[in-house]
Amino acid sequence: MKWDPIQTIAEKVCSGKLSAEENVKLSLKQAKELSEYNALISVLEESALDRAREIDKLVATKNFSGRLAGVPFIAKDNFLVYGGATTAASNILKTFEAPYQSTAIERLEAEGAICIAKANLDAFAHGSSTENSDMMVTKNPHDETKVPGGSSGGSVASVVLGITPFALGTDTGGSIRLPASFCGAVGLKPSYGLVSRYGVVAMASSTDCIGPITNSVEDAALVLDVMAGPDVYDSTTISRQKSYTSIKPNLKGRKVGVVKEYFSEGVDEGVRESITASIQAMKEAGAVISEVSIPSLPLALGVYYIVCPAEISSNLSRYDGQRFGHFAGDAKNLEDSYALARAEGFGREAKRRIMIGTYVLSSGYYDAYYKKAALVRTKLIHEFEDAYKEVDFLVGPTSPITAFGIGENITDPLKMYLIDIMTVAANLVGVPAISIPSKPTENMPVGLQIIGQFKRDLELLEFSLGVEEAIQ
Repeated sequence: MKWDPIQTIAEKVCSGKLSAEENVKLSLKQAKELSEYNALISVLEESALDRAREIDKLVATKNFSGRLAGVPFIAKDNFLVYGGATTAASNILKTFEAPYQSTAIERLEAEGAICIAKANLDAFAHGSSTENSDMMVTKNPHDETKVPGGSSGGSVASVVLGITPFALGTDTGGSIRLPASFCGAVGLKPSYGLVSRYGVVAMASSTDCIGPITNSVEDAALVLDVMAGPDVYDSTTISRQKSYTSIKPNLKGRKVGVVKEYFSEGVDEGVRESITASIQAMKEAGAVISEVSIPSLPLALGVYYIVCPAEISSNLSRYDGQRFGHFAGDAKNLEDSYALARAEGFGREAKRRIMIGTYVLSSGYYDAYYKKAALVRTKLIHEFEDAYKEVDFLVGPTSPITAFGIGENITDPLKMYLIDIMTVAANLVGVPAISIPSKPTENMPVGLQIIGQFKRDLELLEFSLGVEEAIQ
């Protein structure tokens, strides 16, 4: 099923031409009929219908004009949401119910959006295929034998399947953009700090970003506009631009840098041809194309897999089986309780990242690994800044490959980590990046990645809208 643009849906609800309850019932019906894709961990039927009826009453009596009035959406299950458990797809949080809601959810609901379900993900967002979930394996909407990407695989699959018009994801090293590429959606990672992380289960705090998954750039801009801005509960939030919704296609004269390092060996020929065709479409629409080199880019993945596990090992230390989450009932003493709760609750990938992170932060190895990674990260930031002195945007594939088969790479951690090779740099640097559908290859989606400048998310959206139109 194909939904109308989000703004159109909200306008119809506010005018009385459509009811919020009808929208929610349609979403719930879609969720039930498409359950074999394993996109959703839980469905919030009761709370969603109650909220829909409340909005319909507001529209009838108070002329409610929320910008997302009656629009159903799905949240990745690491967002704290009322009405059900927040598991982060991990057994250690299987029974945890949120005592408060995330800022992003609160802001969406204030404009009339309705959360109808929680989406599957790699447990604690540790992965690139949604195979690391302790709950289930999500299937790609285009081919049920293939992965949807990760870690926001359930969120992206839900949008592509037509269950809701948009979904929320988190992007720590590509977890919105990669599944958007694999499934054929628009996935936006805003500038670091533009959307509050308050009420979202942390992975790596210096790279975690909150963003929308949609069917169009215009829809992504609207959802971002509602969520963006400072939050007293998140000290890392930054100021926002005035509006992200008044966007017009803007390609003519824009300087575009094709990242040389993103077209090296290892890029599938079909992906290369698709991205080259999209770049040609930009050129024909008036963009000025040149090649750009970011010398330290090949080191970005190594830096990420030192910095990220280090922060994970710290963030996951709070899950000790004492205050919340899985409790080891047969423990004989406190030390046993800690050890058993973590051994039973954490999956294989979480344990692997905790061990890597603890190692690189340990005495004698901090200087050799973590400190050097931090230095290279700073070097990457400076190299991106230098590149933006010459061009306005950077482009390349979101992923060097299309979606791979379920079970194909899961036993090879190195292969799985390499899948993030083209997405991690934007997170390390903090700049906004978006994946939009390019021409498919062998009947599977391909994502074009466009990387903008820090705090210039509006400009990125305007350019991306122009690219979207040029490709179509």
